[in-house]
Amino acid sequence: MDNPATLLRASSLPPLEARILLCHALGWRRTELITRSDEPLDAALVTRYQALEVRRLAGEPVAQLVGAREFFGLDFEVTPDVLIPRPETELLVETALEFLAHRPQAAVLDLGTGSGAIAIAIAVNARGVGVIATDISTAALALAQRNAERLGCAQRVEFAAGDCWAALPCSHPKFDLILSNPPYIPADEVARLQPEVARFEPEIALSGGKDGLEFYRRIAREVSSHLTAGGEMIVEVGAGQAAAVALALSDCGCRVLDVLRDLDGHERVVRARLAA
Repeated sequence: MDNPATLLRASSLPPLEARILLCHALGWRRTELITRSDEPLDAALVTRYQALEVRRLAGEPVAQLVGAREFFGLDFEVTPDVLIPRPETELLVETALEFLAHRPQAAVLDLGTGSGAIAIAIAVNARGVGVIATDISTAALALAQRNAERLGCAQRVEFAAGDCWAALPCSHPKFDLILSNPPYIPADEVARLQPEVARFEPEIALSGGKDGLEFYRRIAREVSSHLTAGGEMIVEVGAGQAAAVALALSDCGCRVLDVLRDLDGHERVVRARLAA
């Protein structure tokens, strides 16, 4: 009869991925793979793990297979309806929290929230702020709402459906801080992404139009109508896009304060302020 040790030795997956999927299949903690490594497993559990292994070998993302991804120390539910939260996006949240440390009751907007990772990480770590999170996908918003409820901040995050600024009513008050990690992959490059991204994550959350900058231009055109004087806009950008995004924001009345690099040294976050 199979046990965890024999299944892990026989796996064609990278060891970490195999351990994650086996824990999920068994309902075990990681430490139990060590303390119970020789324990015989029920055939149904072995079959469940092997089915996950086959799906992973076919390219399905681990996060979708287990239905969760950790982001900013929080456990988010993920499905094929949303982009899987990435570690590099934590830089955007860190930058936002630095701003909010001096604006503890700020009004915050997250454009294109997806799983809700950015909005919820902000609400959990800056408990005095109010957050509105928008998305064009109603399926994504339903998932984000579940994440907010499970992570205890549903009372402080409001979700609104719509395409970019259209999700907000015309009479809505202005925001002190606007955040976005919009789609930024050039449309003709989406199909050339890693197969697990191109095949299994939603194109609507990846494709940023012909040059990847469509959503930044749309955001920039109206940002001055939605930011308070002295308010800030913080966006994540793709490779080689920081200068163009900074220019778009500058042309629309914002002063670029920083272009921040992620841990791999890539320009990842552009921070700008609306003139007082």
